[in-house]
Amino acid sequence: MDRFRTALQLYKDQQGQPGTRRQAGSHALPRSIEYTKTRSLDIPLSVLRQRRVMAAYDKGPFVDAFKILRTQVMHRLRENSWTVLGVTSPGHGEGKTLTAVNLAVSLAMETTQTVLLVDANLRNPSVHEVFGLDDCPGLADYLLDNQPLEDLLVHPGIGRFVLLPGGRALSNSTEILTSPKMLALVEELKHRYPSRIVIFDLPPLLHTADVLAFSPYTDALLLVVEEGKTTAEEVQRALSLVKNSRPVLGTVLNKAGQLAATPAGMKQLLSLSRGEP
Repeated sequence: MDRFRTALQLYKDQQGQPGTRRQAGSHALPRSIEYTKTRSLDIPLSVLRQRRVMAAYDKGPFVDAFKILRTQVMHRLRENSWTVLGVTSPGHGEGKTLTAVNLAVSLAMETTQTVLLVDANLRNPSVHEVFGLDDCPGLADYLLDNQPLEDLLVHPGIGRFVLLPGGRALSNSTEILTSPKMLALVEELKHRYPSRIVIFDLPPLLHTADVLAFSPYTDALLLVVEEGKTTAEEVQRALSLVKNSRPVLGTVLNKAGQLAATPAGMKQLLSLSRGEP
C-alpha cells in the first residue's frame, strides 16, 4: 500500500469553478470550468469541425448519434456504480479513437460530471491529433520520466473535459501499462473524484496484449467496429479474448467514420444492452 500512496500523491487535478462559454462565430461551446493548474487551450472551431469533434456542432444526426450512445453508456455505468471505461476495437483504423473522444466530449458537455480521457494507446498515441495538437508530452512521460501529471493534462476548452495525451510512442507498452506506477494512477483516478468518469483509449485487441493486460483495471469495455471492414469473426475473436476479464458494455458500429445517422438506425448500430455484435 505504501507504494500506492506514494504514487497517488503525484497526481493532482484541479476541479476549478464555473467559467464562461467560448464563442466562435454564432456557435458557443458549452459552459466550461476555469482550470487554474491544468493547461487550457483554445482549440479553433474550424479544427474541431475538420476532425469531427462533436463539440463543434449544435445539432444534427452526428450529434444525435453520440447523445444516444452517451445515454446508454451512462445508464450502464450508473446502474453498476462504474466510473472507468476502456474503448477498444478488434483492429486498426476502425474509428475507436474518434469514438472515445466524442463519447468523452458528449459526457462532459451534458452532465455535471467531469470527464478525463486518457490516451493509453502507448504504441501509437493519437488522441492529441484529433484536437490538432502537435506531439506533446503525456502519459508515457509521467510513467517513465516522473513529469508531474498536472503539467501534462490539457483542457481543450470544452465543458468539463480534460485530456491526458499519450506522449511519446513506446514499444514495451504492455509492461508499462501494468507497471505499479500505472496501476497506482488508475486507482487514484478511480477514487479521488467519485463523480469523474475516466475513459481510456486503448489499443486494438487483436494486435497487442495491452488490452488483455490492462482491462482488469477498468470497470468495463466498449468495442468499436467499422461497417464493411470488421468481420464477424474478428468481433467474435475480440469478445472471446475479454469475456473473462471485464464486462463489455456492447459494440458500437462505426459507419464511414461516424456513428449511425438517425435514431431509428441506432438499434442496428448499438447493442449496448446485450454486449453482442
